[in-house]
Amino acid sequence: MPKRKTIWLVSGAIAIVVVVLLGGYVLFFSAPQKDATSERFVVSMGADRAQIIEKLGKEGFIKSSWAFGTALRLRGVADIELGGYKISKAMSAWELAGVIHQPPYMKWVIIPEGLRKEEIAEILGKKLGWNNNEKQKWIGIYTAMKSDYFEGVYFPDTYLIPADEPPLDVAHRLQAKFEEKLAPYTKDAAAQNIKWTTLLKIASLVQREAAGKSDMPLIAGILWNRLLQNMKLDIDATVQYARGDTGKGWWAPISSADKQINSPYNTYKYKGLPPHPIANPGLDAIRAALYPETTKCLFYLHDGSKTIHCAVTYEEHQKNIQTYLQ
Repeated sequence: MPKRKTIWLVSGAIAIVVVVLLGGYVLFFSAPQKDATSERFVVSMGADRAQIIEKLGKEGFIKSSWAFGTALRLRGVADIELGGYKISKAMSAWELAGVIHQPPYMKWVIIPEGLRKEEIAEILGKKLGWNNNEKQKWIGIYTAMKSDYFEGVYFPDTYLIPADEPPLDVAHRLQAKFEEKLAPYTKDAAAQNIKWTTLLKIASLVQREAAGKSDMPLIAGILWNRLLQNMKLDIDATVQYARGDTGKGWWAPISSADKQINSPYNTYKYKGLPPHPIANPGLDAIRAALYPETTKCLFYLHDGSKTIHCAVTYEEHQKNIQTYLQ
């Protein structure tokens, strides 16, 4: 075969390969659209890699799941962090993989029920990258601007929060969620002549005292009975709130000495409700405080299996202590 013909054949083969590669890139790796604005793409809680890639395909951000998966592997993306990303249909698979390789601009934050705001600040600080000064301002300034919003209104829920959202705005976000969740119950509270602040205080006590959702209405009924009979509430959780964290956690068991703490939160020393809620309750506790179980009981305890036992008289309560706790 003449040398010139061989060169032509080789050149032709290379050209074909180049065309195929370019065609494959355009078909699989290129941007789905030429011009497109940025959009928020949310990686849902619990979503795995395959589900995320499938969602990107369904929403038109990628042309090929295989191509995007390849781009992720070449970018060294082992795990896709859950949260919100700013992406565009004008991004190629490579560009999109680069964005996904970075931390999301919105972070999922889970606030469990029954925490005090110091604990919530720790969770927020860890997820949103706050320094200690920002956490202390959130605790001492941003959540203390209004007396009624000092504690209890930072609603336990799952939030998607911009990582750069100012701490004050985060406080307002949690307050707004509380107001939204409380709104359906304000009419019934007013009909019962219960201030929302009183309802929230009782709900916070129920949240900390209950072993679970099922015994909340009974505990609420007992607390209402004690209040209406002008009895001291004698609740450990209020003493825990007054004492704070002494190195064993905010809610470590109290001692006999702790019961002597001179604080308006100490319901072993002072009658009535504490000045503010002692925690941030969920809806189950709020509903229990508003719709308590009708009971004659004035005392209660939980046994080793967290089953609640109530008593009408102090003598019955003492028998329950001997039966279930000794």
